[in-house]
Formats: sequence, C-alpha cells, structure tokens
Amino acid sequence: MPGAERSGARSGRTVHGALPGPQGGTEAIVSTDAGCRVEADEASGVLRLTGTLDRSGVDVVRDGLLAQFCCRPGPVLADLTALRVADPAARDVFAEVCREVRDWPAADLLLCDPTGAVEGVPAWPTLAGALAGLAAAPLVAVAETDLPPAVGAARQARQLVTEGCGRWDLPELIEPAGIAVTEMVNNVVAHAHTPMTVRLAPRGSALHLAVRDHSPRQPAFTGQAPLDTAGGRGLLLIDTVTRSWGSSRVPDGKVVWCVLHADDETTAHLG
Repeated sequence: MPGAERSGARSGRTVHGALPGPQGGTEAIVSTDAGCRVEADEASGVLRLTGTLDRSGVDVVRDGLLAQFCCRPGPVLADLTALRVADPAARDVFAEVCREVRDWPAADLLLCDPTGAVEGVPAWPTLAGALAGLAAAPLVAVAETDLPPAVGAARQARQLVTEGCGRWDLPELIEPAGIAVTEMVNNVVAHAHTPMTVRLAPRGSALHLAVRDHSPRQPAFTGQAPLDTAGGRGLLLIDTVTRSWGSSRVPDGKVVWCVLHADDETTAHLG
C-alpha cells in the first residue's frame, strides 16, 4: 500500500483493506481495576478482551474499541472468547459502539462471541470463522491525512476530498464535501489547537468524512446564527451541505463526522 513518510503533516494516502498494521505482539490499550482488559494484537489487528466485564468496565471497553477505530481505518474485530460477562446489561456496550461508529468512514465492529449473547453486532462463534468472514468481505477504499493546526490545513484537506471524490466517481460531492471539511478543519485550527487526522471513505453513492482531534471540547450547534453575530456559522454550513453529522467523544479527544449523498446534490440541481 502506498504511503508517505511522516514529516509534520502526512500527505494524503489511500488505504485498501481493513486490517493491515505493523508487525508485533500485543499491546494493552486499557484495563480496569475490576479485571477487564483490552489488548490490541498488532500483527492481526484483533482486539482481545479478557477478564470480567461488568458495568464498571463499560466505559473502558468503549474507549478501547473507539481508540482502535481512531488508530486505523477499516473494521475492528473484537475477540470475546476470554471475556466473562458478570452483568448482562454490560454487553450493550458493543451495540452502542457499533451505532456510534456507523457513520464514520470505513468503520464497522465485528465480534468473535462464542456465547452468541451479544445482539446488534455481526458475530461469529470462533475466531477462525470471524477472520475468514473478514477476509471474505469486500475491500474498502479509504483516504486520510494527518495535518497540523495551522494555516493551509483546510486547503490540504480539500485536496484530499477532491482526489478521493474523483477516484471514487463522486464528482458531485467535491464542492459540498470541500465546504464541510473546510469548516471541520478550521474549527480544529481555531478552537482545538491540536494535530488532526482527516479520513474519508465512500459507501455506495455516499461519502463519509471525519476529522479527529485531541481536544475534549465538543462542537456546539444552536441552529441559525443571528446575522449581526461574528462567526458561529461553521457548523451551520456543515449542517446545510450534509445529510447528517455529529461528534463522538473518544479517548484523548473527539471525532467530528458527516455524511454526504450524491442523490442530494442531484435533487438540488434539478430543483
């Protein structure tokens, strides 16, 4: 897979496939005093959950899963084989994370769940079956770039959008997606003041776009800004040009995402 070396901002790169990563062993992402542990196997990309899960461990499991989605595009496979669930309600965290990332670019949660007790998430009873199912899934196309919180970041993000939409035959989304990503990136530059990752991926005739930064400050949208106010229109523009958008709290920051549909642009032009 082609990629650019990291030197400050990383230039746009296209990633085909879901689970490639650096070779190595396992790395603990998070753990809890209650005994629930989340480890990432960097060789396979599988997240292994071990120990005991009750309600005290729900946030840690959520954070571990979301951290993996932030680190790498593509589906995340979580292996629950060695996890004992002490509180059945705690299992809901997997469906909640699945809903949380549903509109992120190229993000799907898959499970190896020998108990078959988790609902609302695609699951296999064995790890071998889950890996086989993952390998048989169609490859996804993803483009992403790392940017500093500096002047010129929005221009680089627009270039990534233009190249991606052209590559994925979504030319009608170049302009609205360019508007959306400009406002998302400028919000990071103006308010978060942290490095960011811009990621986009097609899904049918839709484009899924996300910007991850390292500030916990969530965007606040109150609707139409009065004409006599300065600023405050960035989120309004995002709301106007996208079909849906939102923000997810993640460890060490947030992910602001949006979804644009080519059909919306066709309808607008016909109207």
